Amino acid sequence: MAGLEGIEVTGPLGDRYEEILTPEALGLLAALQREFGARRKELLEARAERQRKLSAGGTLDFLPETAVVRADDAWRVAEPAPGLVDRRVEITGPTDRKMTINALNSGAKVWLADFEDANTPLWDNMIEGQLNLRDALDRTIDFTDGKSGKSYALKADEELATIVVRPRGWHMEEKHLLVDGEPMSGSLFDFGLYLFHSARRQLAKGKGPYFYLPKMESHLEARLWNDAFNLAQDALEIPRGTIRATVLIETIPAAFEMEEILYELRDHSAGLNAGRWDYLFSVIKKFRDRGADFILPERNAITMTAPFMRAYTELLVRTCHKRGAHAIGGMAAFIPSRRDEEVNKVALEKVRADKTRESGDGFDGSWVAHPDLVPICREVFDGVLGDKPNQRDRLREDVHVSAADLLNVKDTPGEITETGLRNNIDVALRYLATWLDGAGAVAIHNLMEDAATAEISRSQVWQWIYNGVSTAEGRKITKEWVEQLLDEELAQIRAELGQAYNEPRYDQAVTLFKKVTLADDYSEFLTTPAYQQFP
Repeated sequence: MAGLEGIEVTGPLGDRYEEILTPEALGLLAALQREFGARRKELLEARAERQRKLSAGGTLDFLPETAVVRADDAWRVAEPAPGLVDRRVEITGPTDRKMTINALNSGAKVWLADFEDANTPLWDNMIEGQLNLRDALDRTIDFTDGKSGKSYALKADEELATIVVRPRGWHMEEKHLLVDGEPMSGSLFDFGLYLFHSARRQLAKGKGPYFYLPKMESHLEARLWNDAFNLAQDALEIPRGTIRATVLIETIPAAFEMEEILYELRDHSAGLNAGRWDYLFSVIKKFRDRGADFILPERNAITMTAPFMRAYTELLVRTCHKRGAHAIGGMAAFIPSRRDEEVNKVALEKVRADKTRESGDGFDGSWVAHPDLVPICREVFDGVLGDKPNQRDRLREDVHVSAADLLNVKDTPGEITETGLRNNIDVALRYLATWLDGAGAVAIHNLMEDAATAEISRSQVWQWIYNGVSTAEGRKITKEWVEQLLDEELAQIRAELGQAYNEPRYDQAVTLFKKVTLADDYSEFLTTPAYQQFP
């Protein structure tokens, strides 16, 4: 499809795609890309330069050049927008038709409608997700399950969760839309289409266009988002400040710039979120080649009570409430089982303990991955909040976190076992096979896995090999052993799945896994080479 000068849609046009890819919408996307594309690339290069310094022995610290922002106690972010005042429970999930209805009906206050880690960026997923959101706002959405025959429809508007869209991170591109011959930013593509088609629909319902912004590494990246918001609002003749955005603090560099990030977005800010799984991935990635002080135990042994994770989450609450912003807690990824009540009992107690800790620390709400967890999260936060919509008045002035606290990875309790190594390989393979088949949120061993947990799994394996780590049983983790375990875990998956085993997909998954775990050079993101395998 070609049309407007310098704009080319190379993806196939499915049913109703022309309703989303209108000339006016494409015009807004082109304006965003032309204005901000070069700055985006400069900021991605700044990330790479910071990595080079860290790999050479550098460290992270609070920025001296922005000390004046942190020292000024006078500034605050905007007051919470309609639909974002009470956020005690939020549900996350991709924007397929069934999930859209179930998430909106779940009883959660907010639905993170995900074009990022819980989504596979297939062209069809990106456009049909936009159609589903627009249809939901128009109340023209329904779904009938082809297997069960069960039908799904929306409840009354007042019972629905507030939609908050998560676009892709700054590192991702949308290769199916070329602007002046280059693929455009995936972030700006997702943001621009949702804003163009759904902003006024949301305003008509008394809410607004709201976003979750992922994987930022600096306040300058937040400034870029703020400038994009202003350009888009002006272009659509929507008042500045209409857009609201919650930033996921899910990289360790961003943890040192939380106040600055809020400051850059202050007129558009809806707070910060503790994106715990990507945060662990970031810690591993940034310090992957720095030896024993930055080797974490196996993934399932790391808890939120680890000293460096406590420092990160407590600083987040303190920072947000100091500036009048919401602080939103992390994901409860457990998927309830209809077959094993004992598994459910143990896991649900862990979910309750996690949400109790967060609510006690001052968080204003938290995330769940499954509708069955909404009541537990709501009950826990009800117990702390009562009739109050949030606890932004809890300033947590008792919290004092240093750079050393945030970087104290070495005191994380736990060990690295052969079982943990095998689990990382197993989860990464299963997730990759499903991701390559078009689904980004995958239930594996009663946990909802997304790209972040797959990133942790493969990054730990790379780091353990690179740093010559041995398991608790005394065996050194080498490329050769990982290849042996890879074959063994693949055989186990094949036997378990039987006829459901998708050999071409698992062949692709194995090739990709080897590329990002056994190569000498570390791949910054798993999803970048995986995306290139899509048509």
